[in-house]
Amino acid sequence: MFTDEALDSVSVRSLWRESQQSEGCQTRAVHSTEAQVQTVSTTVSCTQTEPQDQQTEQLLQQNHDEPEPPGLKDFLQRVEEVVITELVKNARSHAFDGFQVNWGDHSQLVSCLHRLQHPIAQERGLHVTTVSWSCTGSVIACAYGRIDDGYWSTEKSYVCTWNLDRRGLSPKQADLVIDVPTAVTALCCHPEQPALIAGGLYSGEVVVWDTSRTQDPVLALTGMSADSHREPVYQVTWVALQKKGEFGVLSAGSGGRVLLWALDSQQGSFVLNAAYALVRQQVPHSSSSLKVSLRMDTVGVTSLALSPWDPDTFLVGSEGGLLLRCSFSSKTPAAVSSEGQSVTLRAPAVFSFRSHSGPVHSIHCSPFHRNLFVSAGTDGLAHLHSMLQDNPLLSLRWSPTRPLVQIFDLGRRSLRPVATIEQGAAGQAATCLAFNCQSTHLLAVGNTDGTVGVWQLSADLTEQSPRESSQLEQIANQVAE
Repeated sequence: MFTDEALDSVSVRSLWRESQQSEGCQTRAVHSTEAQVQTVSTTVSCTQTEPQDQQTEQLLQQNHDEPEPPGLKDFLQRVEEVVITELVKNARSHAFDGFQVNWGDHSQLVSCLHRLQHPIAQERGLHVTTVSWSCTGSVIACAYGRIDDGYWSTEKSYVCTWNLDRRGLSPKQADLVIDVPTAVTALCCHPEQPALIAGGLYSGEVVVWDTSRTQDPVLALTGMSADSHREPVYQVTWVALQKKGEFGVLSAGSGGRVLLWALDSQQGSFVLNAAYALVRQQVPHSSSSLKVSLRMDTVGVTSLALSPWDPDTFLVGSEGGLLLRCSFSSKTPAAVSSEGQSVTLRAPAVFSFRSHSGPVHSIHCSPFHRNLFVSAGTDGLAHLHSMLQDNPLLSLRWSPTRPLVQIFDLGRRSLRPVATIEQGAAGQAATCLAFNCQSTHLLAVGNTDGTVGVWQLSADLTEQSPRESSQLEQIANQVAE
């Protein structure tokens, strides 16, 4: 089937070997140039001081040549011992310990930086009811309403904010204006989130606004329910809850209830966390507060303050002048019906202080001493209290004729005001004030003419001296008369 066979060879002719082509390229010629430069002239200079001993010898030689003043040597020898004795006494003295020299200008203790106003509110004759600084210290919020109306008011009001760090700040044009259907009686900025503001309304509602939402700033509203207030809310403040990083809103009103709300921002609502009721029968009475407390069955709350030292303690002031220390952990049921409410009302009062003769509109705990707080009422008195005594340690009376903001320094022996802030036109009074915790030299004062004055305090009023803490401790330890 298969056999060997020899065939002729087959070749393929090459094409590239027949013709060859070579190409090349070269850059253009490179030219080089050399140049030199040299200065026209040079200068060398030097300096040297004379030896120290040579200068001293010249000075001594010059003084030696001059005649000594008559009797100078005898005088110096005569007073040498006395001067040395006095210098030793001064070196051992402690009269000026802690004294700090301040070369600043002392001529003006307070100066007005801004006078903020909302023209529409002024045209309607509204008053500034409350002011509050943001946690950053750059934004001031104020609320409008009326402080002279004793009836149920349905007149709408406003909440305005100004950013003082803004380059184009306009005192007559607020950065944000929130329309509110009724008067705003309380306001408090969030301690950590600068966009959140809690407010209390004359209608009894509690609201939280989110200023970053310009279209609909209302984040949560209690509405009118069995759990909510039925009377005007005169105080709101943020309270740290048990879960780290979460804050609730504590509200108090003239109906005698103090309510702790948890904020559900996702649902846009409040959840009642705890409720307290102040009634006459369950209020502890001191000898000085018994007469005032018997005037009413319920204790209408007009002011409230949290203790920065004890998270379980808060203070309340009432319409009748009562001043009470209360506890969040109280388990005593309140002597009122809790029917229809989601939580049981508890009686929080544990101690009663000396009462004011009128409504208590302001309470503030000292950030420097755990037992000291101050209260002020419509009776024209400001009381400095200790948590451990019912009678006040000090009492200051306000002027009944001058509508001023007066600043007192307890470190001075005299109880006269160290600075006074004039409120402008006659008949216009200050309604509220707030210190800036970040920029401590700023003080905001709300007025009945609808303006908010931002005042700058001098270093004399803001810088703490080394001996102030010991002086405050002495005041706290004294026994009230």
